[in-house]
Amino acid sequence: MKYIFDLKTSVTKLMSLLILFCLFSCDSEKNQSIDSEKPKVEVAKTPDVEAFILKKSDLTSSLKIPGELIANQQVDLYAKVNSYIKKLLVDVGSEVKAGQLLAELEAPEISSQLSAAKSRLNSQEAIYFASKATYDRLFETNKTPGTISKNDLDQANAKQKSDLAQLDAAKSNYQEILTTIGYLKIKAPFSGVITNRNMSTGAYVGPSGKGSDFPLFTLKDHSNLRLVVSVPEAYTAYINTESETEFYLNSIAGEKFHAKVARLAGSLDAKLRSQHIEMDVINTNHQLIPGMVAEVSIPLTVNANAYSVPSSAILNASIGVYVISVHNNLNIWVPIKMGRTYDGKTEIFGAIQSGDTILTRASEEIRNGVAAVKNIVVK
Repeated sequence: MKYIFDLKTSVTKLMSLLILFCLFSCDSEKNQSIDSEKPKVEVAKTPDVEAFILKKSDLTSSLKIPGELIANQQVDLYAKVNSYIKKLLVDVGSEVKAGQLLAELEAPEISSQLSAAKSRLNSQEAIYFASKATYDRLFETNKTPGTISKNDLDQANAKQKSDLAQLDAAKSNYQEILTTIGYLKIKAPFSGVITNRNMSTGAYVGPSGKGSDFPLFTLKDHSNLRLVVSVPEAYTAYINTESETEFYLNSIAGEKFHAKVARLAGSLDAKLRSQHIEMDVINTNHQLIPGMVAEVSIPLTVNANAYSVPSSAILNASIGVYVISVHNNLNIWVPIKMGRTYDGKTEIFGAIQSGDTILTRASEEIRNGVAAVKNIVVK
């Protein structure tokens, strides 16, 4: 009986232990379930702040701007005297040489004036030669004392000088009419191409005639052209006469042309605030035509006093333009001036120097004079 009692007692204890274990397991699972339902709180990690060491670097850029090709020499040819067109020797598209005869004019009244002037010249020459001969004879006779009075000799001398003056006037008048007749032949002042002709044979032309409204011909030099552009004020300091340029034409697709800056106006246009710049273009094969519009690419020279930084490093605040420098573990707003911007970089000028640590991304949230963050990554 005692053995049976001990067995019952043992079973009772074992059952109690099993009940306690089950209760503990349930409480543990319940606690785990409650813990799993609670939101997990993660500690935010402060992101790294990028910076860079300031150093000199070339900002290679170019300015793309429209330009126009014009003839190196261009002239409108007019008739200087009232006349009629007698003969036209060239037409539109004719290539001419310097001094070549382009047209002949006629003016009968000028021919009559020339004949009259020639007659006056011959008459005045005869009068002068007669007075000169008289003076010479009197001068020789006067060598014998008492033969000629001094008054007669002086009068003969004065007559000779007066006739000489009249002769010179007649010569000038004759030469003037000869020059006027020369205007009846229209010649090319330089080699080029006739690009316009406004008159026909028999037309009345002249400075005071109906034909004076339009030129007889327009002559252009196609072998040499000028590429003309207007560069905005902000870029004028970067261009000089050594700048090599490239330009493209829509009418000649796929072909690149070269030119060199030859002339700078040296002043700005009052309305456009731009500088007139010209480049010489050799066009011996006449592939290019005056009046063509070109897209010009002008390289901009490097400014030795400028630093180039990522555009994101520039802070455009309401009180000015700055970059943020890290100095003695402090954020310092450094005022600067901006230059060119190209391909995500900008030239800056100011109280900065090589070796300064500059934040890559500037923001007004980074206050001036406050302690810099510890996790600055210099790239």
